[in-house]
Amino acid sequence: MSRRIVAALAFVSFTGLGLAAQTPQPFPRPGSPATQPAPARPAPPPQPAPAEPSRTTAPPPRQTAASVPAPNGAPTEAMLGAPIFPNAQFITSYDAGRGQRFYIFGAGSIFSEVVTFYRTALKQRGEVLFESPGTHMFEIARYRDESMAFPPSVTIKDYSAGGSPGYPNTTPGATLTHFPTIIQITPTPAAQ
Repeated sequence: MSRRIVAALAFVSFTGLGLAAQTPQPFPRPGSPATQPAPARPAPPPQPAPAEPSRTTAPPPRQTAASVPAPNGAPTEAMLGAPIFPNAQFITSYDAGRGQRFYIFGAGSIFSEVVTFYRTALKQRGEVLFESPGTHMFEIARYRDESMAFPPSVTIKDYSAGGSPGYPNTTPGATLTHFPTIIQITPTPAAQ
């Protein structure tokens, strides 16, 4: 139970990062101390030219469809090991540690519809982590403390609770300005 709460708190803190980010100020303000410009980085050393393959070396491994991201950079269901809610928009991903990542998606549907979709798709009830704002978690693989930072799971959060317009959609020209529901998928390290 405590690892689920930790996973939920991580979800809440990572999705809140986008809301708390400040716009960088390109120019110093009057009265602020002068800063020195950062020293220039040295140029990286030149890479050696690749050797021609010999007949005795094995060809490089091919990427399978499961390991190649979608054209827009979004992960695929095969990469995640879990279904993606229809019409969900990939927002970003974060390093979760120990070879795992959090993949964040915005859904234009209400919380209860998204939870119902995952109950049907994953064939399990999942677990209510918080009543308000609604947060529901479905475990998709067995948690292994020695090799994982977080349980492989699908966590859904209601961002329209309490009259909030939802999680801001930062896609330029998008017709949906806020996502009422956010989905976080944390796959197993081997599935990424």
